[in-house]
Amino acid sequence: MTTAQADSATTRPWPVLSIAEAHALLTQPGSPFEMETLTIRGRATRVWKNAPPDLRSEVTACRAFADRTFLVYENERVTFEAFHRAVAHLAARLIADGVRKGDRVAVVMRNLPEWPVAFYAAISVGAIVTPLNAWWTGPELEYGLSDSGSKVCLIDAERWERIVEHVHNCPELKKVYVSRRVEEEAHPIVERLESVIGSPNDWAGLSDLPLPDVAIAPDDEATIFYTSGTTGKPKGALATHRNITSNVIASAFSGARSLIRRGDPIPAPDPNAPQRTMLLSVPFFHATGCFAILSPTLVSGGKIVLLHKWDPVKAFQVIERERVNLAGGVPTIAWQLIEHPERENYDLSSLESVSYGGAPSAPELVRKIRETFPNSFPGNGWGMTETSATFTHHAAEDYLNRPDSCGPAVPVCDMKIIGADGDELGPNQVGELYGRGPNVVIGYWNKPEATSQTFIDGWVRTGDLARIDEEGFCFIIDRAKDMLIRGGENIYCIEVENALYEHPAIMDAGVVGIPHKTLGEEPGAVVTLKPGAEASEAELRGFVADRLAAFKVPVRIVFMTETLPRNANGKILKNELKKLFA
Repeated sequence: MTTAQADSATTRPWPVLSIAEAHALLTQPGSPFEMETLTIRGRATRVWKNAPPDLRSEVTACRAFADRTFLVYENERVTFEAFHRAVAHLAARLIADGVRKGDRVAVVMRNLPEWPVAFYAAISVGAIVTPLNAWWTGPELEYGLSDSGSKVCLIDAERWERIVEHVHNCPELKKVYVSRRVEEEAHPIVERLESVIGSPNDWAGLSDLPLPDVAIAPDDEATIFYTSGTTGKPKGALATHRNITSNVIASAFSGARSLIRRGDPIPAPDPNAPQRTMLLSVPFFHATGCFAILSPTLVSGGKIVLLHKWDPVKAFQVIERERVNLAGGVPTIAWQLIEHPERENYDLSSLESVSYGGAPSAPELVRKIRETFPNSFPGNGWGMTETSATFTHHAAEDYLNRPDSCGPAVPVCDMKIIGADGDELGPNQVGELYGRGPNVVIGYWNKPEATSQTFIDGWVRTGDLARIDEEGFCFIIDRAKDMLIRGGENIYCIEVENALYEHPAIMDAGVVGIPHKTLGEEPGAVVTLKPGAEASEAELRGFVADRLAAFKVPVRIVFMTETLPRNANGKILKNELKKLFA
């Protein structure tokens, strides 16, 4: 910022330090956030010096919190020690099944305590873990299993019912472990997961086994996460251990930066400090849920509370009972926490942060979070599967003062904006966002052509239109493919969507292009109204016309009673919206 602003809690000027000064101070030699430069795959790369060397080491480190509760799901509570024992037992079975370093092991479950056990057991034997989207249909799951060549699949009963008739089309698949299935399965390659580790409340009683002795290096291949693109076959992003563990330090860095920008000291580590509790409303099979939440929480000794499915009232009950500090997911969930009529019936004073990502959010949401939960700061960030989740962080006063930004890149990462002619653009010029850092994945699994198109000289082409201001704050303007061109005039969808969000009746909004014979395309909007709210199409069109140029006003507005369709990343499925105008 160029103008100091007063912090709401004090009279001292804010910020005390610029972003550059804060980054230099926090990353100086000897600090927890110290950086170093290593040569990785032939390129000099800045890395976090103190990041965990690999994901297996996170399992070993978590025993420092042995008796703390790590996972909560309905009436099931799992301590860190119980988690470690379940991981070790399942890892031993995978070794006995012939799983070796580099083999693919699929995890196909909803958010259950078994999910992180399956993930870390496979990681600990050196396998490449392949989490598949639990929302996928049988044919889609077949594609993921066959494309990855998975040797073993760890799956819940609901997903098994979808895939059972497709297993014969997955010749590499040799063993399937099904969790939460009451009856035994007659299929020759299937066994109940409970026969190996029991149920979550039983894990504390498992014998204390060591993790298998497998050599794992930071830059070994670790995971294949399939991108949830809205068109074409999903591509498997191949990530390394270092790609993923970078999130551990990046996660802590954001909070430290907010403190010193404010002029507050960074507290010394306190093993007796109250445990931090996260209400998880995004799936583990998404990079955010696994890399940005599960991994840092495991290392820091936090608690993760899981819901069978998202429900605002159930969320209120859990926040009150478990004294949840961190909540969020995607902007729609944040809006529901704010707008639900039963919110005031619950004690939500423990909330310190309501964060989200995966989809653009209206600046109005930032103000509403602070207003509704006065003890809580809003948080946001930008990343993608190809950047192993966290690339930028935005929180506290920085977010309040730049509510339309996703924040600056974490210090080990670089951003640049490239124009249509391939040249790098200057501050505040709009072009395609490129990023590089130790968290950018190797490429796409078995897709060399797609890899060469997306990963160029260590940089990942994001496909996002963005600008970067003089201080390094990134502003995502739109997905490049979602930008409309109406009669030669560019229309950025997010600008129209934000105008709609300013209307007090709007809960959810998406803008797409409607084909036009002479203009090429025109903007159309699909909206969901807040409970009990009313608004007509004419009223909303007039509302936008008061705020934006006439060519940006939606020519049609369709109303939906449910929230708009989204993929696992929280991004609106624009192709589904376009069908409403066909």
